[in-house]
Amino acid sequence: MNTFLPHMIHFKKKYTIVQLIFLLALLATVNAQPETNQWKFQFALGLNSPIDNDKSDSFESKSLNFPSINLGIQHMLSRHWGARFDLGYNRARHDDNSPEFKFNYTRLNLQAIYDFYNTLGFLPTQMTVIAHAGPGLSLTKPLGSYSDNNYTYLNGLAGIELHYGIAPTVSVYTDLSYAFGFSGKDKYNPAVDGFSFNGDMMFISVGLSVSLSGCYFCD
Repeated sequence: MNTFLPHMIHFKKKYTIVQLIFLLALLATVNAQPETNQWKFQFALGLNSPIDNDKSDSFESKSLNFPSINLGIQHMLSRHWGARFDLGYNRARHDDNSPEFKFNYTRLNLQAIYDFYNTLGFLPTQMTVIAHAGPGLSLTKPLGSYSDNNYTYLNGLAGIELHYGIAPTVSVYTDLSYAFGFSGKDKYNPAVDGFSFNGDMMFISVGLSVSLSGCYFCD
């Protein structure tokens, strides 16, 4: 009896320690759930449409141009609100009735986003709508004969995305966005400097959004 009692006490202590470890692990798992879908990476490919209201220089772009490439990183601050930093690269070229030209349009934007997941009752659970908007910087670089006529100006970007979950951590989406250019009309003299671009830009693209920290459509 004297040897049995210490063994029982030792066993109970070990069992209590195991229970405590299990409880702590369970609490850590529960507390980690809100973190599971905080960070996301996005890649999209699509078309762009330059919008330049100054027709006096006779330079006109095609209505739709390829490519429009977008890379973004997104951080969710809550279930619905988040922030996104993204980079967009675009190439546009002349229309048939315009002098020949090409130009690159690059933008950098910091945006606020709102995820409508579980707030639009008519959508299935694997779908969501995301609205995004924020300020940024546009950089245009004409190619060929006008390559020295670069221009940088501020922009304001707004758009809407429709996501469809194809896996717990991945969704495909389509995005329609518009970048409004905050630039002066007298940025260059067409007769002297040749073509440049300081207008607005519209984008339509299809892409992948990947959760970097767990389940995409989970709380």
